[in-house]
Amino acid sequence: MVTSDQRRRQLAREKYERQQKRRAEARQKTRRKTAVISAAAAVVVALLIGLAVGGVFSSEDSGEPSAANSPSAEPTPKQSPSPAMAIDAKAKYTFSLKTNQGEIKIDMDAAKTPQTVNSFKSLADKGYFDNTKCHRLTTEGIFVLQCGDPQGNGTGGPGYTIPDENLDALGKPNEQGQVIYPAGTVAMANTGQPGSGGSQFFLVYKDSPLTPTYTPFGKLDAAGLKIVQDVAKEGTVEGGIAPKKGVTIEKATVTKN
Repeated sequence: MVTSDQRRRQLAREKYERQQKRRAEARQKTRRKTAVISAAAAVVVALLIGLAVGGVFSSEDSGEPSAANSPSAEPTPKQSPSPAMAIDAKAKYTFSLKTNQGEIKIDMDAAKTPQTVNSFKSLADKGYFDNTKCHRLTTEGIFVLQCGDPQGNGTGGPGYTIPDENLDALGKPNEQGQVIYPAGTVAMANTGQPGSGGSQFFLVYKDSPLTPTYTPFGKLDAAGLKIVQDVAKEGTVEGGIAPKKGVTIEKATVTKN
């Protein structure tokens, strides 16, 4: 038979065990909450660092043009080396784009931009640009049509990067650190970081002020410039950045003059 003292001791022991269990559960819950907060903080820090490195901040944050007014391209992991030099570095080449809006021809001087011309010839020879869309049109601040992304959304690239070239060709920067990229200029898009060009390029259809960080490697012929200007007149799709008058590169070739 259980005495009253034994019963009291049993009840006290059970109460103590319940208290210990609740305390253990509380400690475990606190540890889980702390781990979640720490993980979230780490994600936020990593995101902020990534945005800073990717050049996504506006001019007020970084001193660079905002993403909306820069020929930007999303970073692409460097997976392979750039193509071995296979062009005549003293020759001139023509980058021809057969599009649904007409033929666009771009004059390129390998003596000024050998790495860029060599990369474009290598990509064109492989059909890299064939059946791709020009995915971005800007109509304020700068005036360019951006192409060269097989993904069609600004995230695509060839899996390698090429160095910047010919950056002093457009003269000395003004007090804002900008130069004028004249109408007809064809230049490399990049991520905002040096040496980050891939396959994306932009066609300037009206004089545009930009920092001299985008390799100018070609010049549009008169017919090509008019095609791009006609596309620009139609503006962009509602709520988007793609040209309303779509441009598809059906076939791209690079030939030596």
